[in-house]
Amino acid sequence: MSEEFEVPSPHEQHVEHATHHAHGQGDRFASKIAVMTAIMATLGALLSYQAGSTESEAAMDKNNAAIQKTEASNQWNYYQAKSSRQNLSELAAHIPGLDAGHYLAEAERYKNQKEVVRVKAEELEAKAREWDEQSERVLHQHHRWAQAMTAIQIAISLAAITLLTRREWLKKLAYTAAGGSVVLGTLAWLHI
Repeated sequence: MSEEFEVPSPHEQHVEHATHHAHGQGDRFASKIAVMTAIMATLGALLSYQAGSTESEAAMDKNNAAIQKTEASNQWNYYQAKSSRQNLSELAAHIPGLDAGHYLAEAERYKNQKEVVRVKAEELEAKAREWDEQSERVLHQHHRWAQAMTAIQIAISLAAITLLTRREWLKKLAYTAAGGSVVLGTLAWLHI
């Protein structure tokens, strides 16, 4: 009969002993860190969602600004075409042998039309500025959410190191980073 013998390494023995010891005596330090890490991970998921959401919103606002700028540019091009036609009509009114009254009336018509186009172009430019400003506000909020997310990730990393080293000062540092994350998230939520 062949029997297999397994000889555990000293590391395996230590891990088994530490695990058995922790579970047997109810390791409150590890339990507290584990619960806090789970809470921080949940908070991190919420912060990540908010950061992504505001980033998308800022991009959409910037896109809307670009659309308005393109429309304004089209209107300014139209305005320039009307100005050119007005100038040509005014020139034609001074050419001998042509109906000056007709061309002066045409020049006046183009002048009136281009005024309407100018007003529309300026309105579109104003809307583009509003979209740009909105995009900047939302992007600032996105940066706050991202800063909060970074702080919570640091807190989670510190909690993991705390669990391994069992250093009380590291636990306090992890909780401080988590608190900083909450402050940054609150600032983002309040649009500050």
